[in-house]
Amino acid sequence: MAELYAVGRKANRRTADEIIAGLEAMGNYVPTSEVTRRDYRNVLLKEYEEFIEVHDREKDKKMPPNAPEGGTGQ
Repeated sequence: MAELYAVGRKANRRTADEIIAGLEAMGNYVPTSEVTRRDYRNVLLKEYEEFIEVHDREKDKKMPPNAPEGGTGQ
């Protein structure tokens, strides 16, 4: 999830499918049932959304006040 976050991927079905494909490539079992995959995708989306929220909050805490967004203050 950190890699997807680092490149700015949004929490959506496409990203969840990419996470599932990555897990399968690493040897994790993901059932082939479409119902189960849909449920799994929804759980992954929720987890990734929470991951984004936490990391965005941490990023905001580290940014100095009145600093331009994404800038270095120069």
